[in-house]
Amino acid sequence: MSELAKKHCIPCKGGIPPLEAPAIAELLEQLEGDSWQAVDNHHLAKTYTFPDFAQGLALVNKIGAIAEEEGHHPDIFLAWGRVRVEIFTHKIDGLTLSDFVLAAKCDDVA
Repeated sequence: MSELAKKHCIPCKGGIPPLEAPAIAELLEQLEGDSWQAVDNHHLAKTYTFPDFAQGLALVNKIGAIAEEEGHHPDIFLAWGRVRVEIFTHKIDGLTLSDFVLAAKCDDVA
C-alpha cells in the first residue's frame, strides 16, 4: 500500500485553488507506475484492462465501496474488458490531494 493510499480524502468546502502543475507532477510520481494521467491538469484518468466483463464489474464495485467510505466519488466508465476512472474535485473544478489519495486507493484494489 502506498503512502497516499494510507491517507483519507478530506471533503472540499470550496474556496481553495486547485493544485498547480508542479504539485500535480510531484503527486503523479507517487502513484503506481505511470498509468495515471493528469488531463489538462484538471482531472486524473486511468484505464484498467481485464480479460472479461465480470472482472471489470468487480473493480467498479470495489471502487464504488471506497468512494462511499471516503465520501469522494469518481466518474467510472465500464465496458467489456475495461474500466476507466476519472477523478477531480467538482467543488473547485480541479485537482486536490484527495484526488490522488482516491487514485492510489483505486490502484490498491485493482
